[in-house]
Amino acid sequence: MANENEHEQDSGRGLALETAKPEVARPPLFQVLLLNDDFTPMDFVVEVLRSFFGLDQKQAVQIMLHVHTRGRGVCGVFTREVAETKVTHVNEYSRSHQHPLLCTMEKL
Repeated sequence: MANENEHEQDSGRGLALETAKPEVARPPLFQVLLLNDDFTPMDFVVEVLRSFFGLDQKQAVQIMLHVHTRGRGVCGVFTREVAETKVTHVNEYSRSHQHPLLCTMEKL
């Protein structure tokens, strides 16, 4: 019976245990970029921005002009897997339409 009394006394000490929450790091982000070239039509670049990045006409034209005047422009920021997929799809789409438009990604 001594064990039961000790247990009752121990439980009355008010010790509180908090379960540790694992710290989950956010995945690194990557910016997807379009690089300017002298051959891809501007309308095609706008089409790519609208189709693959979900931009409206105004946003797509702004980014296309930025790419045209500055040599490159950010299309969006994504996790690695999404960025890689977007880069692959844009590059394959461009090649299938005989355009040299190049899409790439950089870690932020």
